Formats: sequence, structure tokens, C-alpha cells
Amino acid sequence: MEIDLAAEMALAAEKNDDKIAVEIKSFIGKSIMSDFHLAIGQYLDYLAALEEKDPIRELYLAIPLAAYNHRIFQGQFIQKRLKNDNVKLLIFNPLDNTIVEWKK
Repeated sequence: MEIDLAAEMALAAEKNDDKIAVEIKSFIGKSIMSDFHLAIGQYLDYLAALEEKDPIRELYLAIPLAAYNHRIFQGQFIQKRLKNDNVKLLIFNPLDNTIVEWKK
């Protein structure tokens, strides 16, 4: 299984001395909830693959700041799901290509 999706992609990198993999999602579909379901499914699949192939690498789900700040994303269901699945987030600003926040 490869973590590579053209416009939405993953990359292997290092954060300080930590090995990480980042699954980048655009959240540009018609529904934030549908985008979230696809993103969380892929994140969990990639997490399982990394545990087998590269267990020391931490996986992050990268999402744009606007999607993260959306009321649906901040709602109880998604926040509980992120917590229950221990999803690590990387929030980025696509306008200036900066990382806004890392959330473990």
C-alpha cells in the first residue's frame, strides 16, 4: 500500500528527531463530513500499514485551517472520533504554505 494521492498526498519527513508521515487532505469536497469519513478511513489504513512497514514513524493527518475551524469539524462527533482514534493532526494554511499547529 502506498501513501500517495496526487493533489492529496502523503510524505515522509522528520520533525525534530522524530520520523513522521503526513497524509495531506484538501477537504474541498461538497461535504466536510464526507471528506472527514474518507480522510479518517485512509488515515487508519495508512496507520496500520505504517505499523507493519515502518513502526517508528508517526502518522499525522494534515488538514487546511479553514476545514479545521469549520463548525462541523469542531463539533462533538468529529472531535470525539479524533480523540478515540488517537489521530494526530497537522493544521496548515494553504494560502502561505505554513504549518499552523501540530496536535497530538
